[in-house]
This record gives sequence, structure tokens and C-alpha cells, in this order.
Amino acid sequence: MNTPDWMDVLRARCAQTSQARVAQEIGMSPTTVSQVLSGKYLGALDRVRARVEGALMRRTVGCPVLGELPRNECLDHQGRPFAATNPQRVMLWRACRACAHREQREEKAS
Repeated sequence: MNTPDWMDVLRARCAQTSQARVAQEIGMSPTTVSQVLSGKYLGALDRVRARVEGALMRRTVGCPVLGELPRNECLDHQGRPFAATNPQRVMLWRACRACAHREQREEKAS
């Protein structure tokens, strides 16, 4: 079984610094990084992969509001709540909801 290239990058970066530092770089918890590396992570590996590819591998996506940006930053913008006080945040919130790069999460019922 071949190890995905993003996993190799994650392991190499952790060997260079620390799991805690890499977790901070990719915007995830140190526990998540540890579980991914040990093969015990029960969450969505696609989300971890996207964050590693953006933060450590410099992979980008096209944003209709901000232009080219790292994939991990795209995920950060998607996770921000609506804020009517900032015109750019309003544009991002609307664009993210219809974007092909949107992370699929179940909407919470209000």
C-alpha cells in the first residue's frame, strides 16, 4: 500500500519540528496530527489532507473573492461565521456557500 504524498510531507515536517508545531501550521489539534500519523484518526482524512496540501505543500485554489489562495486558508474562510459588519466577509460567506471547493458539512438545524 502506497502512502499518499501528503502523508509523507506531514511525517517529514513533524520530524523536522514537532507534531504540536505542525498542528499549529495546518490549523488542527496536536491530537489530530498524532492520530493521523498513527493511523487511528476516525475523522475525515480529506480535511486533514486539504490542510496539509495548503499549508505545507503550497497547493492553491481559486477563490472568486480573494483570487488564488492556499487550500488551508480556503477552509479557514469557509469556517468563519457570517459577519454583516465587514463587506469582504459578506462576499466570502456568500461565495463559500456556492463554491466547488466547499467542504461538505451538515448544516445544523436552528
